[in-house]
Amino acid sequence: MKQIETLLNTYGESHMNATNKLIHWVCVPAIMFSLFTLLYAIPFFGERTWYANWATVVLVLAWIYYLRLSMIMFLGFVVIGLLIIWGIEGLYQLSGYNAGKLALYGLIIFAVAWIGQFIGHKIEGKKPSFLQDVQYLLIGPAWLMHFIFKKLNIGY
Repeated sequence: MKQIETLLNTYGESHMNATNKLIHWVCVPAIMFSLFTLLYAIPFFGERTWYANWATVVLVLAWIYYLRLSMIMFLGFVVIGLLIIWGIEGLYQLSGYNAGKLALYGLIIFAVAWIGQFIGHKIEGKKPSFLQDVQYLLIGPAWLMHFIFKKLNIGY
């Protein structure tokens, strides 16, 4: 079995409850978006642009991780990552290009999404997977992506 399959199966073991799954469909993308928003708000060397910021640096590292697991997952996350950066740029514009406001928005989204996650895991009766292994913070989004790929009949 490929490493990606093993990781997805292990992650799925603590995500069997339908309500918890639904919560994850909302909260995992929100957490991803909020984390990258917080990273984007951190001052960068020189002028902050859509491609020159801490969010993009970490995103490239995440892409390398996904590439090691699966070319298809990598390609899927390139699209997702670019959409996240585009969304953050829009939020940054709405904040009047104020990094402090952007960080505040990111913190609010982060807190609300994690509250949702812990409610989902309380319903599930199992602890979040990342408490076992931090790499599951990257597997959570891949777990959602694998459902999309299965629906589209795309092997990963």
